Amino acid sequence: MSPSNRSRASNFSTLGSVTDALCSAQSDLLAGRDAHHRLLLPSRDVLVALVAQLRSVLFPGYFSDWDLSAESLHFYVGATLDQVVHTLHDQLQRGLCLQCADPSSPSCDCEDHAWRIARTFLERLPAVRDVLATDVQAAYEGDPAATGLGEIIFSYPGLQAIIAYRLAHELHLLGAPLIPRIITEHAHSVTGIDIHPGATIGSHFFIDHGTGVVIGETCIIGKRVRIYQGVTLGAKSFPLDEHGKPIKGIPRHPIVEDGVIIYAGATVLGRITIGADSSIGGNVWLTRSLPPGSSVTQSKATTVVFEEGAGI
Repeated sequence: MSPSNRSRASNFSTLGSVTDALCSAQSDLLAGRDAHHRLLLPSRDVLVALVAQLRSVLFPGYFSDWDLSAESLHFYVGATLDQVVHTLHDQLQRGLCLQCADPSSPSCDCEDHAWRIARTFLERLPAVRDVLATDVQAAYEGDPAATGLGEIIFSYPGLQAIIAYRLAHELHLLGAPLIPRIITEHAHSVTGIDIHPGATIGSHFFIDHGTGVVIGETCIIGKRVRIYQGVTLGAKSFPLDEHGKPIKGIPRHPIVEDGVIIYAGATVLGRITIGADSSIGGNVWLTRSLPPGSSVTQSKATTVVFEEGAGI
C-alpha cells in the first residue's frame, strides 16, 4: 500500500472511531426512547425569525418591508399571525416532545398541547402590545436624548430585550418548555441584557443603555421602574437539597416595588424588597430590604462651595 493510501485508510479509521464516540455520547440525551424514533428539536434560527415576525405585528410598519396602508395593514397582520401560529406550534411540539417520556405513544398529547399553548399565546398578544406601548413611553419620558417614539422602537437595545422578554414570559406562563429561554438568551447575546423569562415585570419599564443588566428568574419588578447599565438583580445564595444540588424555582431574587430607580453598576442580591419610589445609587452592593422612599448611595457626596473669586 502506498504512503498516500495508508494515510487515507488511517483517516477513515479515525473518522469512524470519532463518529462512533460522538454518536454513543448522544445516547444519554435519548435515554428511554425508541431507537428508531426521530427526535426533532426546536430550532434557534426559526425562533429568532419568529420573534422578528412578532415584533413586526406588534409594531407594524417599523419592522417589515411592506409599504403598509390602512387597507393592507389588516391583511399583513393576519397573514403574518397565521404563519406565526403554525411555526410556533411546530416549535412548541418539538420542545414538548423533548420532555415527553414516549412521543411515539398513542397517549402522547404533545401536538394538542402545543396547539393549546400557541392559540392562547396568540390571544394574549394584544395585551402584550398594550404593555409594550407603556415601555416605549417610559423610555421616551426617561431619556432626555430620545427624539421620538420611533427612535426608541427602532434602535434602543433595552426595548429589544424587553420585547423578547415579554413574549417569552407569556410562553413561560403557559408552560412552554425551553423555547422561552432560547428567545431571551438570543436577546441577551444581541443586546447584552439578560432577563430570565420567569421574572415578573410591570408596565412602564425602562432599561437605559442596558449593557450588562441581569434580571433573575424569580425577580418581581413593579410599575414605572427604571434601571441603568450594569445592574444585577440576582440571588445571594443557592439553597441545596439533601444531595447537595441547588433547589430549583424557589424565590431567591429581589422584589423591586413601583417607581424605583437603580443606577449603573448596582448589585441587588437575595429575596429582599426595595420599597416603592426608592433610589439605589451607582455601584451600590445591597443585600438588605429598604423601606419605601429610601435613597442609598455608595458614599456620601462631599460638596465644596468656593467663595466668588477664590482660587482652586
